[in-house]
Amino acid sequence: MEELKSILEKFAGSGWDLIAVPSKAYLDGNGDKEDLIRAVEQADNECGSCGCEFDPLYKKCIELKGSL
Repeated sequence: MEELKSILEKFAGSGWDLIAVPSKAYLDGNGDKEDLIRAVEQADNECGSCGCEFDPLYKKCIELKGSL
């Protein structure tokens, strides 16, 4: 769970509203799990192979989504 929290904190601070907003809401206890999963999957589809530091994090978050 700590690894997932660390990933979500990175997403929350990313500046990309697609993942930042639902990640911050989830970390604050106000977010919807399904909205967060959809946002991460969309981010992975749109940007998951651009070579940035987030590429592996999208995949790891999706892998850990059962821990949400």
